[in-house]
This record gives sequence, structure tokens and C-alpha cells, in this order.
Amino acid sequence: MFIDYAKIELQAGNGGNGAVAFHREKYIDKGGPSGGDGGRGGDIVFQTNPNLHTLQDIRYKRMYKAKNGQSGGSNKRTGKSGEDLIIQVPCGTIIKSIESKSIIKDLVKENESHIICQGGIGGKGNFHFKSSTQQTPRFAQEGVKGQKLSIELELKVLADVGLVGLPNAGKSTLLSVMTTAKPKIADYPFTTLQPHLGIVKYGEYKSFVMADIPGLIEGASKGKGLGHQFLKHIERNKILLFLIDVEEKNPNDVYNQLLDELVNFNKDLLDKDRIVVRTKIDTISEDVDERWSSFSEEFIDISSVSNIGLNTLKDKLVSFLSA
Repeated sequence: MFIDYAKIELQAGNGGNGAVAFHREKYIDKGGPSGGDGGRGGDIVFQTNPNLHTLQDIRYKRMYKAKNGQSGGSNKRTGKSGEDLIIQVPCGTIIKSIESKSIIKDLVKENESHIICQGGIGGKGNFHFKSSTQQTPRFAQEGVKGQKLSIELELKVLADVGLVGLPNAGKSTLLSVMTTAKPKIADYPFTTLQPHLGIVKYGEYKSFVMADIPGLIEGASKGKGLGHQFLKHIERNKILLFLIDVEEKNPNDVYNQLLDELVNFNKDLLDKDRIVVRTKIDTISEDVDERWSSFSEEFIDISSVSNIGLNTLKDKLVSFLSA
């Protein structure tokens, strides 16, 4: 299951308390304070894992707590520090504070890590408080409480190429033939209800990531249909590949509808490179040239089923990504 949102509670470890202790040694009267410091509480660290693609494992656990530091001991022994808690998330995970709604960290790179909640420092033992006027302090510091935070996690798919189109434009079929991904394919709208990623290989060692994301409908930018669930993932893509069925009666209207939804959601999406593709070219009818004669953009013809134009498309994508 693809899960791209979760709310969780974090509690870093508390610092251990400082100890109250006195040194005992033969011939040394009232050997003086020797209480050690408390150990530091464990941090909560988020780390990206390139093998993860969903927040599913995190969503079903609501509370994450790191270990507390141990109290100090006698003979100035410092308590053991609490173990850090490392939470692994997919690349592209945004961490937000629920209280302030601000972004704490946007984790994009592979194996990137960041401390989100810091553990408390340990309290000082009583040997720190000895002075000329206080030879035998019978008190020590308590450890500092670890940070506590309520956060929400939002995953935005990281891909080189994002497929944009109306439901049934042929996005899932294209992904299935150009990669080893296995998206659900059928002849009814909204077959794809969650993003699918696939690796497109070219050359001997090179590849790029292609994402099939649920189809757009009019009003998606206002939350209709799959709305924002779809559009937020497009923000991460380097190239937007617009797929339009060759049999569309008004291809210009379809293209403009797709652009409008992107602009209404985030106008910066228009700054991304985009390529237009006419899909299902093997089903072309007689009047198709007339319907497409006024189309405003250049396009590439493909048929995922008949393997028409796929190498041309791949070369075009590679040239954009290499630029």
C-alpha cells in the first residue's frame, strides 16, 4: 500500500539525574562529594533509505520515544547516555511541525539524516557544587527533559519524469512497457489510485526514474477527484511528460486543462521542462489530422502496445535530462 502522509508524536530521551555521593577512603575524613553526572538522553534522528517508497511502516505507530540517559554514579561516574532512535523514511519526505505548520526538514538525498528531537543533557553531580563555603553539597542537578514534538510527515515522490494526463491517457501502459513496474491497467478511469515508480534503462549503465501518478480531472487543483494527492507529487519531477489520447476531440482543450490545473496548484510547475506525447497512435482515425491541426505544441507519437515511437521518446527524455 502506498502511504504518503502520517502524523506521529516524538519524545526524545530525558537526561539522567546527577548523583549525590561522597568519597569514602581510609584516612580521608569526609572525602568530599563524588556524585557523577547523568547521561545524555537519546536523540530522535530521521534518515532517508532509498529502498523505502512509502510511509506505511510509520503511519501505524503513533508514538516514538528515545531512551533516557542513566543517572550518575559514585566516584564521579557519568551515567550511560540513552541510545538514539533512528527512524528511516523514503527520500522526498517532508517533516512539518503540527503546532507551527512550518517545515522542519525536507529530506531529499539518499542516506541523509537529521536530528529532529534532541535528547536532554544530563544533570551535574554534586561534586560540581563543592566550594569554599559548601564542602559537602547534598544536592545535584536533575537531567533536562528531552524535546517533545508533534509532527506530520508528507512524502512527495522523487522522479526524473512525471507522467501527466487525464485518466486513461495511457500512463500506466507506458510505464509498464518502458520499465519493470507493474501498475494496474484497465479501460476505466482512475485505474491508478497511487503513484507507481519504474526505472527506465538506457545505454549500458545509465537509467532514470519515471513516475505514473493518478490522472488529473478538471478541478483537481481544488481537491476534486484525487486532487492534491496527485499534484503534490508532480512538484518533485524534473520533466513533465504530457500524455494525450490521439482520439481526443479537442486536444488543445485537454492540454490547456492540464496546464490550468498545474498553474492553479503551483505556478512554478510551468517552469519545468515538458514534452507532449500523442498516445495510442495505432488506433488513429481518419479525421485525426484535422482535430490536431491547430495544436499549439510539438508532440511525439507513440503506441505503448505496438511499441511505436518509444525509442524516440526515450532519446528525447535523455537529452532533456542530460542538458
